This record gives sequence, C-alpha cells and structure tokens, in this order.
Amino acid sequence: MMKLNTTPFWFLRHGETDWNAQGLSQGRTDIPLNHVGRSQAERAARTLAPVPIASIVASPLLRARHTAEVVATTLGLPVALDEDLAEVDFGKQEGLPMGDWYDDWIAGDYVPEGGETFATLRERAIRGVNRALALPGPVLVVAHGALFRALRQAAGMEANVRTPNALPLWMEPPAAGATAWQITPALLAPED
Repeated sequence: MMKLNTTPFWFLRHGETDWNAQGLSQGRTDIPLNHVGRSQAERAARTLAPVPIASIVASPLLRARHTAEVVATTLGLPVALDEDLAEVDFGKQEGLPMGDWYDDWIAGDYVPEGGETFATLRERAIRGVNRALALPGPVLVVAHGALFRALRQAAGMEANVRTPNALPLWMEPPAAGATAWQITPALLAPED
C-alpha cells in the first residue's frame, strides 16, 4: 500500500450542495455548491486568510473547484486541479440516500454496481495528495468527504468519520513513537 508523504498540509472538504443537505450519495455526479455551500466557502476563505498557504490543489468537480477558487481569490493564489482528488465513483448508488452499505464498502465487502472500491480510492487519494505535497508548501488540498475517509485510513485513523463541509483541517504526520496523524480543525472566522 502506498504511504502518505510525511509533510503537514491543510485539507478542506467542499462546501455544502443540495445533495449533501438531502443525504444523497454524490460521488462523481457534478453537483454545484448551494447558497449555504457558497457561504461556507467564503467563511473558509476568511479563516485561511492569515494562514501562510503557498499552493492550492483541488478536485476538478464543481463543488470542490468552486470552494478552492473562493479561497484562492482571498489568498491571491492560483488553483491547480488534480483528477486523482476527484470524489469516489459510487456507480449506480449516486443520487440515492447514503445507507448501511457504506461501512461494508469501506471494509472492502461491497462495491456499488459500476463503482470504485475503497482500496482504489485510497491509493488514488494518496497519489493525488503526495503529488500536491511536492509543490511549495504549506499546501491546501480541497476535495471530498469519501476521499478524506480514505486519507484518514492511510493516516492511521478510523476511516468512517464524517468531515464537516468547508472546515479547514491541519493534517500533521505522526509524532515520534505514534502511528496516527493528528488533525486540528481551524477556528472558523466569525460569520458576516
């Protein structure tokens, strides 16, 4: 199994979409941010404004790309897109409610028809993040919830933990003698 480069970085899940709000599996379906998601992206941008980020790499899907562009405008940086950071392909499960199948999918016991395995997603996510970490840092990676579950597993943490929309997370490699990375959520900027 590939390993994450031991370089600290920022991770940001995209802002909310209508399908997030309805509890539907999005996967590769290219759903845009809703009004809440746009506000969340703007708040994340204000939160990250004082942070010395040097590079931003995002999934090419609209919800992540737009979130990254809002932050990039505030930081005065370009956004690089990486297909390996795109959300998992959930096949025929896309557009349907999230369900009991999710734990089995992470465990490798189930794959939605036409979908991607969790192991494949994990390898792709590691490849995309490692490529991003080769850029000048600190790096901000803007991507998706299932992809972050795969990164959590690769970082020695429990995989099936929901990541809030548009909450910047500081990812630090394991300290000496530890096996799991540390995640520190940013203190969000005040609402407008």
